[in-house]
Amino acid sequence: MKFGPVPVQQAAGAILAHSLKLPAGRLRKGVILTAGHLAQLQAAGIAEVTVARLDPDDMHEDAAAQTLASAMLDGAGDIHLTQPFTGRVNLIADRAGVVVLHAGRINAANAVDPMITVATVAPYRQLHAGGMVATVKIISYGVPSEAVHRAAQHAFGAVRLAVPVHETASLILTEIPGGPGDKGLEAVENRITGLDMTLLETLRCPHDETALANAIRQARGDIVLILTASATSDVHDTAPQALRLAGGRVERFGLPVDPGNLLFLGQIGDRSVIGLPGSARSPVLHGADWVLSRVACGIPVGSAAMAAMGVGGLLKEIPTRPQPRHPRPAK
Repeated sequence: MKFGPVPVQQAAGAILAHSLKLPAGRLRKGVILTAGHLAQLQAAGIAEVTVARLDPDDMHEDAAAQTLASAMLDGAGDIHLTQPFTGRVNLIADRAGVVVLHAGRINAANAVDPMITVATVAPYRQLHAGGMVATVKIISYGVPSEAVHRAAQHAFGAVRLAVPVHETASLILTEIPGGPGDKGLEAVENRITGLDMTLLETLRCPHDETALANAIRQARGDIVLILTASATSDVHDTAPQALRLAGGRVERFGLPVDPGNLLFLGQIGDRSVIGLPGSARSPVLHGADWVLSRVACGIPVGSAAMAAMGVGGLLKEIPTRPQPRHPRPAK
């Protein structure tokens, strides 16, 4: 690609590099200059413009962005591409889900040419319908076709949206005198509906191993959520023990995500059971969102996957948290 200033009379067919304000309107950068444009420029007293001219082996920015973005999807459903504009194509989720990425492929594509760029959300990011998964931006007005095809080959099939494979969830609330009651019920339900699932039922029982075990057995949802009135502080506390008493097992208690440390994950039959910390009563981003979204979308979650959530797992502070993470200095 050739780039630089040229006399207006020699600019026909070139790409305007910088927007220009004219008496008759504005010529925006990226426009391919026609004879009519040149006449407007000359009438405005402009003798020279900065333009880009593509070489025969170059690909226009819009075509390059479209080529790379299409390769990234490899025909995967549930994500669509926007129309290319100024060298950019966005990848948009068609429904709720979790973004699954091949980071190595994307890194390889970004290493081909600095003018060819791909930016994505973080791996396993939960999105609603209409959320942006990634954006492809070609920085210059054109790039070598060979580089575009090489980047596309590297990034082939690098992005997909894992969508919910479960339809319903049950929520079990335990109760103690003076406990939180239904506080946080709306926040939990919003987490469920945000994954295009339905809260099938809300069961209530005393904060007791036997009573909770019976509720777990009775739950009919595809996923069982437990929100206890008293915090779960040990792997042998009331809720994990109740899951074992019901015939289930605990996969892991303790999550290196804050807020969300006191979450536990288990299984009963072929259904996942998630023990929610009391902090999940808040609607802010929470470790429970990370675990629930993966479980809902059929992404395997075990102890090792949960342990790996610690990097990047320091989430937003909760202003109402009773014990601030930053201790106040002594007076």
